Amino acid sequence: MSEVARETGDDLKLVNRLGESRSPYVRGHMNNPVAWQMWGPEAIELAKKSNRLLFVSIGYAACHCNYLQSPAQSRSTGLTRSLTGCHVMERESFENAEVASILNSSFIPIKIDREERPDVDRIYMNYVQATTGSGGWPLNVFITPDLEPIFGGTYWPGPGSTMAMGDHIGFVGILQKIRDVWKNQQQRCLDSAKEITAQLREFAQDGTVSRSEGAEAEGLDLELLDEAYEHFAAKFDQVYPGFPQGAPKFPTPVNLAFLLKLGQYPSTVSHVIGTKECENARDMVLSILRAMNDGGIHDQIGNGFARYSVTRDWNLPHFEKMLYDQAQLLPVYLDAYLLTKDAKFLSAMHDIATYLTSPPMHASNGGFFSAEDADSLYRPHDAEKREGAFYVWTLKEFQTVLGDRDADILARYYNVRDEGNVSPEHDAHDELINQNVLSIKSNALQLAREFALSVEEVSQILSSGRAKLLEHRNKERPRPALDDKIVCSWNGLAIGALARAAAALSTSDPENSKAYLAAAEKATAFIKQELYSPTTKTLIRVYRNGPGDVPGFADDYAYLISGLTDLYEATFNDAYLAWADELQQTQIRLFWDSQHLGFFSTPENQADLIMRLKDGMDNAEPGTNGVSARNLDRLGALLENEGYSKKARDTASAFEAEIMQHPFLFAGMMDAVVVGKLGVRHCVITGEGERAEEWLKRWRGRPQGLGTVSRVGRGVGEWLRKRNALVGSMNVEKEGVMVCEQGACRDDLEMGMQSLNESIEEVR
Repeated sequence: MSEVARETGDDLKLVNRLGESRSPYVRGHMNNPVAWQMWGPEAIELAKKSNRLLFVSIGYAACHCNYLQSPAQSRSTGLTRSLTGCHVMERESFENAEVASILNSSFIPIKIDREERPDVDRIYMNYVQATTGSGGWPLNVFITPDLEPIFGGTYWPGPGSTMAMGDHIGFVGILQKIRDVWKNQQQRCLDSAKEITAQLREFAQDGTVSRSEGAEAEGLDLELLDEAYEHFAAKFDQVYPGFPQGAPKFPTPVNLAFLLKLGQYPSTVSHVIGTKECENARDMVLSILRAMNDGGIHDQIGNGFARYSVTRDWNLPHFEKMLYDQAQLLPVYLDAYLLTKDAKFLSAMHDIATYLTSPPMHASNGGFFSAEDADSLYRPHDAEKREGAFYVWTLKEFQTVLGDRDADILARYYNVRDEGNVSPEHDAHDELINQNVLSIKSNALQLAREFALSVEEVSQILSSGRAKLLEHRNKERPRPALDDKIVCSWNGLAIGALARAAAALSTSDPENSKAYLAAAEKATAFIKQELYSPTTKTLIRVYRNGPGDVPGFADDYAYLISGLTDLYEATFNDAYLAWADELQQTQIRLFWDSQHLGFFSTPENQADLIMRLKDGMDNAEPGTNGVSARNLDRLGALLENEGYSKKARDTASAFEAEIMQHPFLFAGMMDAVVVGKLGVRHCVITGEGERAEEWLKRWRGRPQGLGTVSRVGRGVGEWLRKRNALVGSMNVEKEGVMVCEQGACRDDLEMGMQSLNESIEEVR
């Protein structure tokens, strides 16, 4: 028994233990009157000895209000729906003495950061979604000492809450009811929990049904890409570009990347889908990216994008900024620029890259922090935080900071009104009265005509005005709280995004290219130093004031392997490819399902989980198995490793039934579907010379496709030559580009410079 949790007769006396945590979210509850415990064997044993239910509350630091829904709803709508509030419930309930008294005397209350323990979150989120039809954060669930759920939900109104309506039971009533049922009908609760858990296993069996009982693979055809496209085309909002035709709107970058890539696949794919359809897919994405870039979801004064938009028009976000959103949007905007050469897409890409590589998101140690909060104080001496306080403006503030003339111009540009531009229906707590979320509603030419100025004068006023607003904001307003956890998986996404940007800009913008590459390499060095064991060849999930205790999950390996492969292709430094290869072997060893194929999210024999799940569907983050299949295909091509290539096919095969039923939920798996039918090519640059450099320049100037690229020569590629016998047999002195597939290579440069565009297109 812990010294901070002791038994006196039949009474268990608990104290709040969250000061022991490193998580900013968990530590944020350390002064609650609730005697929160840490998730783990000790708390579980405490529940067993005291015969109490565990009350598990899961959230994350940047959470203000968040939507989620059940997979069943997701399959029919493709969006998320249930509104909840982490900070709201803390104020109403977890700081309330009555609530604390019941929790402390009758339950084992536990607080969990979902970003540290996504495995725990996903199990009980599946339960809440299955039983209520929706979900969100905070996620609250009552579970038995054997970790089986009996009741759960998201936000419940606390004592005195204005959100309580009609006959809806509040949190105190729920606590009392659950307490009494457990006390008086315990066996019934236990029997029900076992039945629920059995149903939950059936509900959450993605990735296990396709190959059950030795079923043969039917194969995944290219027509699935057409079905996925048709879904998105049907759900596209023609008025306010995005998905769905309503609100809320999430970027979901993995879907945008899939649609943008349709025209970059080999021509066989466009023959299946249709050339016009591929063009329409591209145009949908470009219109969405433009709308987001101009919308309130984009921090128009600073940098970066908020999590999602509450409104259909992208103009009212929930203001938290997440690392994983920036890291996924950056390469999408990059590819949009490479496709169109539109300077606005390039500007958006630089905007995101600047946000990633600057304080507060880029740590001095090299890692990337997790998120900035939605809430903040408007003034340093204010008593309460408000949502969006750091980002919103009144017209009077514009006039004070900018002067009357410039304020009028920028107010027209950013849609700033005297009465504010936030509808009362979207301001439940009256935090945004007379406030304006900035979004771009005009341009320099229109403003020049309206104010009888030249376009150059207006452009200068807009530029200087933005700088003045940013200076005022940074000086006068407290910045939102920073979740300064460094999460391995999200850093992998950021590393890959910055590496791709650096490669694409290496000749056109060498200064920024070097800065982005340096940030990616520094983050990689940090992870290898702090979150990796060279002895066991395993990763740790989180760093904050030192490495955490939670081992890496399958997504930590998948996203980092992907990032390292991108970094290798940007630098041709063998060390990054060698580490990716090493991590791939570890991921297979720890997470591979040898019976049903694919990757589990968690390793075997984890004592604090009741089941192992597989992450297949894409959501805010790309599905782990889709990323893993792509990694295996890329590494299989780079290393001429048939075992990796076969595992890529097997990974897609594990989700065959689900993909065939709802292909649009597996956009990230479509690369594997294409490779399974058409293969993937590996281009090896040998030697040195102008033609090889020109070939590489044009390769890097194309949007992302399927092909892989490596380089060998003097002082470059020694490890790869030893690891890949085919590459090892090449003449590294001769200038060339060897295009390899199925164990054979041809020299592309011998075809002549005029064929470079064609050959690159063919390879991609």
